[in-house]
Amino acid sequence: MDEKRKKKLIWQLPFLALLIVGTVLIISHQRSMPYRQVTDFVFGTTYKIVYQCDSDLTASIRAELKKVDHSLSPFNKESVITAVNENREVVLDPYFVEVFNQSMDVSRQTEGAFDITVAPLVNAWGFGFKHEQMPTPRQVDSLRQIIGYEKVTLRNGRVHKQDPRIMLDCSAIAKGFGVDVVARLLRDRGVQNFMVEIGGEVVTCGVNAQRLPWRVGVVKPTDDSLSTGHELQTILNVTDKAMATSGNYRNFYYKNGRRYAHTIDPKTGYPVQHSLLSATVLTSSCALADAYATSFMVMGRQRAQQLLERHPELMAYLIYDDGQGDLAVWFSPSLRHKIEE
Repeated sequence: MDEKRKKKLIWQLPFLALLIVGTVLIISHQRSMPYRQVTDFVFGTTYKIVYQCDSDLTASIRAELKKVDHSLSPFNKESVITAVNENREVVLDPYFVEVFNQSMDVSRQTEGAFDITVAPLVNAWGFGFKHEQMPTPRQVDSLRQIIGYEKVTLRNGRVHKQDPRIMLDCSAIAKGFGVDVVARLLRDRGVQNFMVEIGGEVVTCGVNAQRLPWRVGVVKPTDDSLSTGHELQTILNVTDKAMATSGNYRNFYYKNGRRYAHTIDPKTGYPVQHSLLSATVLTSSCALADAYATSFMVMGRQRAQQLLERHPELMAYLIYDDGQGDLAVWFSPSLRHKIEE
């Protein structure tokens, strides 16, 4: 080695040593940072947020969720969506606009299987935020006249309806959007390891407190309207992904010996009748995972699989009745490496 190269190496060694020491200190600091937990209620359900941070972000998290509730909750009499449904003048906030546009896109992609105007039918069948008598065929046909995502548009900061009786219900995307909002907040605050869960919809990043990937269970779909059973069908590695599940196995009722599920087909006006029992979707956005999981429950297994072929950015785990009374499973090939045996 010549003298010039020796001198260059001697000058580089201190910088290399400093880099190594700095890296060790950063890793050490990160490992010593506490994992914090926030639990509470929002959107009529529970939430749980686990994150690693020196600072307590509880107040900021709750403030963001309050903004989402004020924008999209039909149970909140002062919310933006309530004002829209009551045809009152209201300033549309950015969260409402974002969710409206996402909803319209999913509606187009699913050919109307996802539809935020379906609320009157959901309520008429005894689900949603109003509880009425089971509708007659004539009532269903009448309500279908004010159902259809093509009948509402967003122009110049206002929602325009073809019929003032049209109502919007974002409950099939709002929980997922709330998860995305909290995840954004955590990322903006520099948090690298977290799990955000609202009513079963999840976004994760990094690792858990045991320095392991985040793992989330998919519940086995059994008739359990009281939500007392939690037997798992499988466990998925969902690190750095959003995940949402929709199913008809918990929100249903029996009347005159017939089972009515809460998923309403916007086109027919009736609860869906097919073999698909549960749809779990993984993608980059929890709002989209939430919306597509609901869409698949409307579409059924075959149509869902056809859509998944056109959208490789989506992964799905579908549980269905095999026709013999047993559960069967289909999942996206790209999901195979995330399934924990």
